[in-house]
Amino acid sequence: MAAPYVEEVLPPPLDSTSEPPPLFDGTTRLYTFYPCPFAQRVWIVRNYKGLQDEIKLVPIDLHNRPAWYKEKVHSGNKVPALEHNGKIIGESLDLVKYVDANFKGPSLLPDDPEKLKFAEELIAYSETFVTKVFGSFKGDPEKQSSVEFDYLETALHKFDDGPFFLGQFSQVDAVYAPFIERFHIFFDAVWKIDITSSRPKLAKWIEEINKIDAYKPTKVDPEYTVSLYKNRFLV
Repeated sequence: MAAPYVEEVLPPPLDSTSEPPPLFDGTTRLYTFYPCPFAQRVWIVRNYKGLQDEIKLVPIDLHNRPAWYKEKVHSGNKVPALEHNGKIIGESLDLVKYVDANFKGPSLLPDDPEKLKFAEELIAYSETFVTKVFGSFKGDPEKQSSVEFDYLETALHKFDDGPFFLGQFSQVDAVYAPFIERFHIFFDAVWKIDITSSRPKLAKWIEEINKIDAYKPTKVDPEYTVSLYKNRFLV
């Protein structure tokens, strides 16, 4: 069960004109870009564990990055990045696991060995899922992506003790949610394709995750997503 929901006012993004926060002063910071699906994964985990006070959000404007971010925070100039205990940790999948394991709050992994094994399989497959669905944009989206969405539908049939991948909400849902959210929006807006058609488990998953308080404030603006992906993949 999620930690009690904590409503917060989201800070404005820092750009090339912004001064850095007082780096490595003992404050734990999650450097993010609000529309970034990779950073959203970690943001969801942070919220679900009730860590709004323990992990401060520091949004970076990736369209107008401050020079200090690359120089002093993340040499790769990417998000997400976590400043914790005097070091910087990157990569979204690593951070999902790190935040869940190293901070207070409800665990996003079950004790059941079978579910743990399945979680590892699904998280490991997430990169393939994302790559293949994005790759379908320039081909036959419905045909080429159907295998990937069918994979999710099949995975959601594995356990029947809840609507999520492991039954109850877990790291797996946090890993896939940002991308399912965007694909659901984009396929419908551009090709009038409903990715939940003939996939009742996926439809139910989307319905239920939209009830998760930790997820709601992280959701992307649909118009921004459609415009971004059109310009990136269809021009």
